[in-house]
Amino acid sequence: MISILNKRFGLLLISLLFFSGLMAQEASFDVKAHYTKTIYSIQMRDGVKLFTVVYEPKDQSKKYPILFQRTPYGVGPYGPDDYKSQLGHNELLQKSGYIFVFQDVRGRYMSEGQFVDVRPFKPVKKGAKDIDESTDTYDSISWLLKKLKNHNGNVGMWGISYPGFYAAMGALSNHPNLVAVSPQAPVMDWFAGDDFHHNGAFFLPHAFNFFSSFGKVRNALTIENNPGFNHGTQDGYYFFKQLGPLENANKMYLNYEIPFWNDLMAHSEYDSFWKERNALQYFKGIKAATLVVGGLFDAENLYGAINLYQSIEKKNPKASNLLVMGPWSHGLWAKGDAQNLGPINFDSKTGVFYRNKIEFEFFNHYLKGNTELELPEAYMFETGTNVWKAYKTWPPQEAEEKELIFFPSGKLAFSPEGLGSNNSFDEYTSDPAKPVPFTNGITTSMTKEYMVEDQRFAARRPDVLVYETEPLKEDVTMTGPLNAELFVSPSTDDADFIVKLIDVFPDQGAEVDNSAKLGGYEMLVRGDVMRAKFRNSLEKPEPLTVNEVNEVKFQLCDINHTFKAGHRIMVQVQSSWFPLVDLNPQKFMNIFSARKEDFQKSRIKIFHTARYQSKVRFLELKK
Repeated sequence: MISILNKRFGLLLISLLFFSGLMAQEASFDVKAHYTKTIYSIQMRDGVKLFTVVYEPKDQSKKYPILFQRTPYGVGPYGPDDYKSQLGHNELLQKSGYIFVFQDVRGRYMSEGQFVDVRPFKPVKKGAKDIDESTDTYDSISWLLKKLKNHNGNVGMWGISYPGFYAAMGALSNHPNLVAVSPQAPVMDWFAGDDFHHNGAFFLPHAFNFFSSFGKVRNALTIENNPGFNHGTQDGYYFFKQLGPLENANKMYLNYEIPFWNDLMAHSEYDSFWKERNALQYFKGIKAATLVVGGLFDAENLYGAINLYQSIEKKNPKASNLLVMGPWSHGLWAKGDAQNLGPINFDSKTGVFYRNKIEFEFFNHYLKGNTELELPEAYMFETGTNVWKAYKTWPPQEAEEKELIFFPSGKLAFSPEGLGSNNSFDEYTSDPAKPVPFTNGITTSMTKEYMVEDQRFAARRPDVLVYETEPLKEDVTMTGPLNAELFVSPSTDDADFIVKLIDVFPDQGAEVDNSAKLGGYEMLVRGDVMRAKFRNSLEKPEPLTVNEVNEVKFQLCDINHTFKAGHRIMVQVQSSWFPLVDLNPQKFMNIFSARKEDFQKSRIKIFHTARYQSKVRFLELKK
């Protein structure tokens, strides 16, 4: 048994699996020398017992607050004498003295019960059997407060990604001793914008890679990870192209043995299954102070962070609700310096700044009460200029709505002046047999760097439309959400529309880091997809009208970026983004049951006339 307990836990293939080992840095702090580890089994109101690990400071001369994390990714190492190398990701917090608690959520690893992905919240609970993640949080906190003797009565929660979801659900418990919660990159809505769908379009490699491992049914209590999927190649474009229609995933690889994959395939529209899993609807009456954290380049849960903050803000206008968005990929703020993402350098150690000056101060203020909290409502990193900005509201109230309008010959302008009334359009053929790749690299996963990747490889394709401003005469700062408004005429009754906002660096070269000068670099600032049949409703899809003008509108997630003078602003439009987004057969149907013969080419026109002004709307913040 000891040899089993001492086995090291391997990382799962994708960055959504953010358990503590992934976030650990090289620790100069000896956890075992300063903390005592104890393992408990905490019984919930329905009798299920949850495996819980507590690290208490050995110095018992004072009382400490509790920092609690609930996770589906394992609380290992599991041996009673095997200690974590770091308690969470914030070394200042562990050095300053907290009681750290880590818990396997029900149905995962060493906790009893049945695991349910993004278990729906139950607003009304009639009896002991009515459990959800908020009741498990409430029962656990109550048990800990009774069992542990050296606490000060204050409890905080935090978590990144899926653990961020559990932190947010913990806030819904409204336990009287839960005073501070930090959901970081939290999962909030897996159909509208987080992880596996964006506006109804299916994010194929992320879902397949994740659930082919994480989604396997656990037959007994275990400390073992499921092995990751072996694609047999590094070329994800080739692998998923060879996969063909989505129904082949079960036939060829998954054998109908992954429950949530089967749920994904069974619920292709925003039905009751997805509606009850939209956590954003429930955040009313929150009592704990919240610090919502996200990354501006988070490929997984950017939507969750921004929309959770907005949901709490709208439903609890007097609550202490703070938002932090840095120049980060998924969880980058939790490890290392976070000074760059790919070749893009941010000129400072943004991760260290966040952990020391924001997160540490937040928890110390609410859980220890010994510091003044001087954080703004929204602390946002401004990419392009690479500076932190403080705002009283998000988006900033002083920002003005502006437009970038498509013109013939690939021109992009801030005014519609000069658009004619003639039947002006650009066109391309979207061919599912030759989809536009989402990255210029060779990968089987949804890479974190694609969110800032150079888009020249896409601009050179005939099935990608490119619109570009003249070199800017002065800085343009865009802040808050973007809105794409396209007027399209397709030769088929469905299609995808991907809109990308791009910062084009000057041709003579712009120094990005000490080793690279990226002249002409086309940095992706934001991109997203709308599956056109969902353009009016995720719940009730509608076909496009063939060979007539259709309006396709959708919102892209918030940005905070300055396009510097001398740079150009570019918008690219395309109808595939493979294999990041699954192939649309470009036929109005349930794509999850599509057959090979359903896939067809579509001739797509994008209009730019005085009447049909295709554009991107944004908020500009004047300096």
